[in-house]
Amino acid sequence: MSKGSELQRGEAPRAVLGYTPDEKLRLQQLRELRRRWLKDQELSPREPVLPLRKPGLVEAFWERFLQPGGLWRQQVFKSYNFGKNFVFRILIPAWVIHYYVKYHLLNRPYGVVMSKPKLFPGDTILETGEVIPPLEIPSSHH
Repeated sequence: MSKGSELQRGEAPRAVLGYTPDEKLRLQQLRELRRRWLKDQELSPREPVLPLRKPGLVEAFWERFLQPGGLWRQQVFKSYNFGKNFVFRILIPAWVIHYYVKYHLLNRPYGVVMSKPKLFPGDTILETGEVIPPLEIPSSHH
C-alpha cells in the first residue's frame, strides 16, 4: 500500500506509530551492552598488572644515572649547557664574522689570494722584494 492510501483511510503512518516491540527490545539490549562495555573499560586501582622485569646492565645504569637530583646528572646538564652556549654564542658568531671579514671586507692586497699572478724572469716579488733571475736553459745538442 502507498502512504497516500493510509492517510485517506484515516490511519496514522507507520513512522508515526514508533518502534515495534521487537525494535524496542533490540535497542534496550544494545544500550545495556554499551553500558556494560563502558563499565568494563574502567581500570581498578590495581590495574594494569605488569610482570616484574629485571633490567639489563646498561639499562640499570641509565635508570640509576637518570634519577632526579643525582650529582652526575647535574654535571652533565651543566656541561651540556656550557657547550651549547659556547657553540651558539661564541663559535658560530666568530665563524660568521671571520668569514665576512676574510671574504667581503678585506681590501688589502694579498689579504685573500684568489689566484696567483704569473711570474716571469725579471719580475719582482712584492712580499720579499726579490727579483726573479732569468731562466737558464742549457743548450742541448742531440
